[in-house]
Amino acid sequence: MNYFITYTVYVLILSLLMGISTWKLFKKMGYNPLFAFIPFYNYYIILKETKHSTWWAALAYLPIVGPIMMTVFHLFLMDKFGKNTIGQKLMTVFLPFIYMAVVNYSKDTEIDEPAFLLPGEEEPAKKKDTFLGSITFAVVFATIIHVFITQPFGIPTGSMERTLLVGDFLFVNKLNYGFRAPMRPLAIPFLQGTIMDTGEKGNPKDDPKSYVEAVKLPYFRFPGWESPKRNDIVVFNYPDDSVHVAIDRKDPYVKRLVAEAGDTMEFRAGKLYINGKPEVRMGDAQVQHAYEVYTSSQLDVPALYDVYGFLPVNEQQMQNGYYYRFQGLTDETAREIGKLPQVVKIQEEIQPQGKQDISYYPDIQKSIEAQQMVPSKKINYSSTIFPHNKSWNIDWYGPIRIPKKGDVITVTPETLPEYEKLIVKHEGNTLENKNGQIFINGQPTSKYTVKYNYYMMIGDNRDASLDGRFFGYIPETHIVGKPMFTWMSVEGLFPDQSSTYQANGKKIRWDRMFKATNTGELHKTSYAWLAVLILVLFFGWDYISKLFKKKRTED
Repeated sequence: MNYFITYTVYVLILSLLMGISTWKLFKKMGYNPLFAFIPFYNYYIILKETKHSTWWAALAYLPIVGPIMMTVFHLFLMDKFGKNTIGQKLMTVFLPFIYMAVVNYSKDTEIDEPAFLLPGEEEPAKKKDTFLGSITFAVVFATIIHVFITQPFGIPTGSMERTLLVGDFLFVNKLNYGFRAPMRPLAIPFLQGTIMDTGEKGNPKDDPKSYVEAVKLPYFRFPGWESPKRNDIVVFNYPDDSVHVAIDRKDPYVKRLVAEAGDTMEFRAGKLYINGKPEVRMGDAQVQHAYEVYTSSQLDVPALYDVYGFLPVNEQQMQNGYYYRFQGLTDETAREIGKLPQVVKIQEEIQPQGKQDISYYPDIQKSIEAQQMVPSKKINYSSTIFPHNKSWNIDWYGPIRIPKKGDVITVTPETLPEYEKLIVKHEGNTLENKNGQIFINGQPTSKYTVKYNYYMMIGDNRDASLDGRFFGYIPETHIVGKPMFTWMSVEGLFPDQSSTYQANGKKIRWDRMFKATNTGELHKTSYAWLAVLILVLFFGWDYISKLFKKKRTED
């Protein structure tokens, strides 16, 4: 169903519930009872009668923001009729239409008239209400910014090192590529997928979700002023998230868009080629590869950290020296480390051509015949090279063409591993393979027309990145937005369990704060002035509005 039709249905259902549970209360306030059923106008009346800003009614049905505002409006209405004890407020919050209906149909419900005050006296609850109103406004303002304009994300892994660092916190612009409307509108603000880790540690499948799965809207994106293009750094939702069905609630990932819809991508011996030509790197692309280093004596890794920052490395002592595997080094850094006096040999780690990257679940199964424990052979497709019928790996990958909207692709048993996820998971069709005959939506066919544009996302840290080489190309439906700037960066915040050494404690990287992310330039522009402006607007709004109110009162 169309996004706006579905949205309208939800609004009408809520308005019907509102009208059924409050029409008598509207009548007692002197209004036509039918007004209780009219979307937005019913809340406008409540705000007017309770002497609050009436423009807030415009926020009543916005996704995610709306439930907060409606709860506040319901509390205002109940307070108007004297239902303001802690228990009554809790009933209004958690059982709104039920409790309001009880009040509505009660015979003794009357408007609670304010007590008579002497000149100069102030209502006891007025200061408290003003404070709560300020807090509510701050929360709602932050939620609107978070949902509709820009959202903060943290980087816990090193797939984009040295371009983006572990411990960087980004603000992501949701408008550049077009705002993607929320698909789960009833949700707790500021939380992505789950509320907290309440079950098995590290297993989000048994954690409570931060949204209501049953209340859902289809995918819809407003027009943006640009399309995702090659070399953009992009935030998107991880397509193989097994916990969350809703696209916009899947885990957020950040990678570089290396191939657009219609491009052909290939890796040869670890080097990326687009449309048959070597990739053109932006100035800020700190592309890295894994390197093996053999030394005659132990390296002073903490001293290397002082020069280069944290470099994840695994150290092993050997008979004739030491072996180091650096998770990711730029070519320049590798050359400099190779010049150290104790280095005997340094080489880039390249997998052999024809060897498939394949991963199995770590489950241990019992072999009945041998009566012993043996490793499971169940393939973990999320960590196995895509498509799964190719003898490819991260260094020898492709060529693979990225699907484009309108492409007519040939669907056969041989091409299913590449196109099944696109047809079923990303574009919502049914697909069956019956003895080699392909059925899409119940009809036999060998052709399919692609609905969306797709993109290939690859990490700049090429050998330490779970990216499109494993989960496939990303549809436009999964695009969140474009990182704008780094607002905070903390070294050592997220430990690397695979590294023998860790960062030298936690410290703020002041030189990275408020630096632009997507300029493509090595030396980034600072947006500190914008951060100061936002803080002034956010915290100064309430003060400025009070000044205007005071001026109007004096006049």
